[in-house]
Amino acid sequence: MPITTRLTERLGVRHPIMLAPMDIVSDGRLAAAVSQAGGFGIIGGGYGDAAWLTREMDAAGDARVGVGFITWSMARQPRLLDLVLERRPPAVMLSFGEVQPHADRIKAAGALLICQVQTLEQARQAVAQGADVLVAQGAEAGGHGISRGTFPLVPAVVDIAGDIPVAAAGGIADGRGVAAALMLGADGVLMGSRFYASQEAAALATAKQRIVAATGDATIRGVLFDIARRNVWPAPYAGRVLANGFSERWRGREVELLQKQAEEAARYDAARAAGDFDTAAVIAGEAVDLIGDIPPAGEIVERVASEAEALLLGASNRYRVAAALSDRTRSSPRGTTGSSPAPPRSAR
Repeated sequence: MPITTRLTERLGVRHPIMLAPMDIVSDGRLAAAVSQAGGFGIIGGGYGDAAWLTREMDAAGDARVGVGFITWSMARQPRLLDLVLERRPPAVMLSFGEVQPHADRIKAAGALLICQVQTLEQARQAVAQGADVLVAQGAEAGGHGISRGTFPLVPAVVDIAGDIPVAAAGGIADGRGVAAALMLGADGVLMGSRFYASQEAAALATAKQRIVAATGDATIRGVLFDIARRNVWPAPYAGRVLANGFSERWRGREVELLQKQAEEAARYDAARAAGDFDTAAVIAGEAVDLIGDIPPAGEIVERVASEAEALLLGASNRYRVAAALSDRTRSSPRGTTGSSPAPPRSAR
């Protein structure tokens, strides 16, 4: 049986799995594939490119998909939000920036407001500003974030959210992560790196292969790649990427890199254009440990959902067995346990 939660009910989907709106990577084709498989696809509006955004919304066709923005960047081009809202999307996701005044425009257009948060204060503000869904993102996630871990952050955000559904993000790439998120009180998950390594993702095959080959130990957080892209984020955000030759050469030398930014940025741009990922960054999180193939996105949705369903059913059965054994123990005559005697220590 599919897992039904407040998130699936609010979004009108079959599985409590959302696509992270990864800049450029989460295009219309990938978002549509996730939605068509029963999850909720979100196009990555990123830093804002009207022509690209229009093309990808067209590419999604009739699929029911949302759009996500890097909020502080979109605020510099408010017309981008109007462009999206004209399409009447079911939801708009805001991350990394002030929710207002965008929240009123989104809700007035009839779209659900999804707010990604990295701190408890951000969660409180999003609730106060009318968020319909919260995404609690831990530092294990690829891309930008703050230094809170997913496991302690999610239940704390759930406590703040009240009746608002919460999705967990950061370090989740299989059914075990979904089941764990639900046990923490979340209503679903948002995954990025797992969908980056899918057939539909708008990324080069060499970048996807790096994700498959990498381990979480080989990810780093910092601002090196933002400097190289001439796109330094506001504090306190830093980005998680796969370590490569560029990061090893410049780690700990950020000030020097800033001093040589023009020269190094030109080299970095050329590397990105050439698909040279020993220089250009592959933005992925610690969940790369759990990613071993590059299947269709729909297969990922179905596989992760099935794994989570089986795990939760198994846990439920185990709890029932444990409860039955406990009942037998309590009802047994004094001095017995209702079960076989324990073996001698030497036999254990």
